[in-house]
Amino acid sequence: MLLYDGACGLCNRAVRFLLGIDRRGVLRFCTLQGGPGQAWLRAHGLPPGDRESMVFVRDWNGGGNAGRDAYALRTGALVAALEACGGAGRVLAWIRFVPRPLRDGGYRLIARLRYRLFGEWKARPLPRPEWQDRFIDGPPFWEGATPRPTGRAGQ
Repeated sequence: MLLYDGACGLCNRAVRFLLGIDRRGVLRFCTLQGGPGQAWLRAHGLPPGDRESMVFVRDWNGGGNAGRDAYALRTGALVAALEACGGAGRVLAWIRFVPRPLRDGGYRLIARLRYRLFGEWKARPLPRPEWQDRFIDGPPFWEGATPRPTGRAGQ
């Protein structure tokens, strides 16, 4: 499961990119702002108001596993999501070899500037309607979407 800022233009573009390379359909997505995302953040002691960090949850249905290994943040989340996609994602995950302090420093800089550089996400349909089932609370960029769990487990 990948938690992301649903209002961020860059974040939504990254999610669409991941949807496109995840041929096996293993990734699921949830906004940081949505009810399930907020509940997960609180349950794992992470600040529910933090929109600057992407979170990769290794076992969404893991329940009480609140250990540090239960999730990855920032570039660690990106690397984990790319690896989960397989194929081209594994190739792109080469960024894991860049030292984490450098990766996360760059991530934090872009996170602070992302709304200025990429703007707020404008509502639009997904290129493939079947992708909607990979969002546990409905994609926030669909106008009129109502939050709904899909009942699917995932990473």
